[in-house]
Amino acid sequence: MAMNIAGGTHHAYSDRGEAFCMLNDQAIGAHFLLDQNLAKRILILDLDVHQGNGTAAIFHNDPEAYTFSIHGEKNFPARKTRSTLDIGLPCGTGDDRYMEVLREALTRAIAESGPDCVFYLAGVDPAEGDRYGRMRLTRDGLERRDRFVLETVRDAGLPIVLLLSGGYAATPVHTAELHAIVFRQAKKVFLAHRSRAATG
Repeated sequence: MAMNIAGGTHHAYSDRGEAFCMLNDQAIGAHFLLDQNLAKRILILDLDVHQGNGTAAIFHNDPEAYTFSIHGEKNFPARKTRSTLDIGLPCGTGDDRYMEVLREALTRAIAESGPDCVFYLAGVDPAEGDRYGRMRLTRDGLERRDRFVLETVRDAGLPIVLLLSGGYAATPVHTAELHAIVFRQAKKVFLAHRSRAATG
């Protein structure tokens, strides 16, 4: 497991930046792994509320990368770039519906992609009250989301790279607290797995 306390700049294209993204860090990282023969297939799981249009464009028709995005259908960018798997959700989507969609789709994405490594953009802008999000995930919902992703990837025996991506809560402190959720969940999942391995 690798953790980046920033990153997830998924709107940048190969030839230009867009929105708040100057360059596409997960695309650079994925290409490095592929070019160095450290991985043969990459899954990029993007749960930022905004579709990763730059990432989708960079890996368009690339058999070595599988791009998967769950995002707000009526949110930026207005014109989406097709990912391998796109799921657009309506404004106001809450915890239960979000998790229902994620459970089914992540299992499908892993099965279809057969990845050697997963990049996870754990955006917190689907949270209720986010200035640009328009969704209604609670703090508990974000914890459930991140725990499910981390446990699913761990149970599949795959390495994972965590990136923060978007989050625009009312204050910088609140934004940071929401971003910290994925790292706290990662610690819990990792320690639980290590404990079971030690006693098993």
